[in-house]
Amino acid sequence: MDVISNLGLGFAVALTLQNVAYCFIGVLLGTVIGVLPGIGPVTTVAMLLPISFTLQPESALILLAGIYYGAQYGGSTTAILVNIPGEASSVVTTIDGHQMALQGTRRAGARHRGDRLVLRRLRRRRC
Repeated sequence: MDVISNLGLGFAVALTLQNVAYCFIGVLLGTVIGVLPGIGPVTTVAMLLPISFTLQPESALILLAGIYYGAQYGGSTTAILVNIPGEASSVVTTIDGHQMALQGTRRAGARHRGDRLVLRRLRRRRC
């Protein structure tokens, strides 16, 4: 029973409005920095680490986790749309994802409006 109460306490701390806001800010910053080719998630966390120095430990860890996962997503966006892998884990994504994006396949990762605008410009340039 102790495990259930500790799990509930962890969710109660993590799902406060302040910590959810820190997670959102971390994902946003991580995605913006992670889109830059050549900058992976670890580098992004290392660059944005000083932001977390003044925060509570729980909030800092949540912010850094958001930065890491946002940078991972940003790297795959660059690999799919621009055909440049930002880190080693995006190499396979560049092989299939860019071709699928140019064909307009939905599973390629172009789910957002901005991504679709970039794809339209890429298609116009190649035709």
